[in-house]
Amino acid sequence: MAKIITISREFGSGGREVGKRLADELGFEYYDREIIEQVAKESQFDETYVENMLSGSFSVSLPVTFGRTFIYTDVVQQNMTNLLVTEQKIIKALADKGKDIVIVGRSADVLLKEYKPLNIFVYADMQSKVQRCRDRAAKDEKLTDKELVRKIRQVDSGRKKQRKLITDSEWGEKESYHLCLNTTGMNIKAFIPPLAEFVKSYFNK
Repeated sequence: MAKIITISREFGSGGREVGKRLADELGFEYYDREIIEQVAKESQFDETYVENMLSGSFSVSLPVTFGRTFIYTDVVQQNMTNLLVTEQKIIKALADKGKDIVIVGRSADVLLKEYKPLNIFVYADMQSKVQRCRDRAAKDEKLTDKELVRKIRQVDSGRKKQRKLITDSEWGEKESYHLCLNTTGMNIKAFIPPLAEFVKSYFNK
C-alpha cells in the first residue's frame, strides 16, 4: 500500500515547508498548490477565486436590502459545493495513483481516511507565526503586526469552517492527528531527518 502523509497546519507555522522538505527527504511526491491549480483548470474558475473559496476566506458582502442577495448567495454556495466535490475527486485520484505522497492542507486527513495516512498537525505561537509571515512576505507588503495577527486568525478560522463542511472532528484538535509539531523557535530544516525516521518507523510498524 502506498504511504500517504497529510500535513494540516496553522497559517504561518511553516507547515508547507515541513511538508516539502519531508517529501524531498523521503523521496515522496508533494502536493499543495498543485491541487488548487487542477481544481481551477477543471472548474474553469480563476485560481485566486478557487483558493479563496476553498480556504473559507470568501464572504458575501452585499447588503441585505439588495434585491438579488439571496440569488447571489445561492450561486456562491453552489460554486463552493462544486469546487469541494472537484477538490475531493482530485485528492482521491492522487491517492489512487499508488505513489507515496505528501499532501498539505485540504482536509486530506479526513478525505483519505480509508487510505490510512499519517496525519501531522503543525503549529506555533503567534509571535513565531508573525515573524515567519514577515520573513516570507513580498517586499511591497507593509502589514503591521496587528494586521498580520488578524490575517493569521482569519485564515485559520476559514480552515476550521471548511473542515466543518466534511467532518465533525475539530481542525487542530490533537486527537485528530498522529503527530503534532510545535515549530516555535525551531529550525525546520534541522528536524526533518529525525522526522523522516519517525515516518519510516510509523509505516513499518
